[in-house]
Amino acid sequence: MRPYHWESHHGNFGDDLNLWLWDFLLPGLRDVHPDLLLVGVGTVLNDVLFPPAQRKLVIGSGYGYGAVPDISNKELWDIRCVRGEMTAAKLGLPSEMGIVDPAVMVTEMPEFQGLPKIHKKTFVPHWESAEFGIWDFACEPAGLTYLDPRGEAKAVIKHIAQSEFIVAESMHGAILADAFRVPWVAVSTSTSINSFKWSDWAGSVGVKYEPRYVPVSTRAEAAKKGSKFWGMSFPPPPPPVESAEHASSGHPHDGDVLVRPVQEQRSLRKLAKQVLAAPSTLALWQASRAEPRLSPDGRLEERKERFQAVLETIKRDYF
Repeated sequence: MRPYHWESHHGNFGDDLNLWLWDFLLPGLRDVHPDLLLVGVGTVLNDVLFPPAQRKLVIGSGYGYGAVPDISNKELWDIRCVRGEMTAAKLGLPSEMGIVDPAVMVTEMPEFQGLPKIHKKTFVPHWESAEFGIWDFACEPAGLTYLDPRGEAKAVIKHIAQSEFIVAESMHGAILADAFRVPWVAVSTSTSINSFKWSDWAGSVGVKYEPRYVPVSTRAEAAKKGSKFWGMSFPPPPPPVESAEHASSGHPHDGDVLVRPVQEQRSLRKLAKQVLAAPSTLALWQASRAEPRLSPDGRLEERKERFQAVLETIKRDYF
């Protein structure tokens, strides 16, 4: 069987962990049932993502985008469990089939156990915020370490595990923080953030999704998300053009204007970006000092045990 991986040009650790998590949870899965698609971590249960004639084994996926898929053909859909009770209700499944997001099982992997804490407070944005914002500049004055969710999945997850506190716009940033028992605070920069999927997971582990608002950090981010930047709306950014810096001959003068030393230019640009992102910085600082969330230990362990029991039925039926 082949694990489904929603691949994006930018990368996203919450999707990319499908590339290796299932080999740990179901060793040898790639050697059996080559016609079977394993649908695991991700908000992927809709009517357009999967080949309609291919057999699908669903283990812990969530609904959240598009139309609900038609799962009436049991020859094509073997659903063992989904992310939470909200997804179960959408698909017309019994509520007990809404267990938990499979990403919580990452904590069972030996390479993620016993890691030392080396980061105080970390911000994990949504991938869209990372792509269009300047959150690395906003984080520094707020006393937060910036963690790009588009990075290599195992490196991102280790950073989360090695943090003492997580501010998360990325849902899987919060899921992994909670699984590693790292206190977390949810934030949102836009109404485009999917509250259904957050609430679906949060309910499964006994917490509520109540995000704190953080303003966007750039005009491009505001244009992409349909929000405002410094109180104003902006059109989508134009396509990139060759900058004067790249087009110059490299001489220290442009006509009669002295070009500033590179280090000074960088310092000025950094300061300018931090000034523009000041509202974002303030909101992040406040979020990092808010009362954090953490699911009850007993609830999380109970969900993991139920999920492990589902895996055992899959091993019995497919291996």
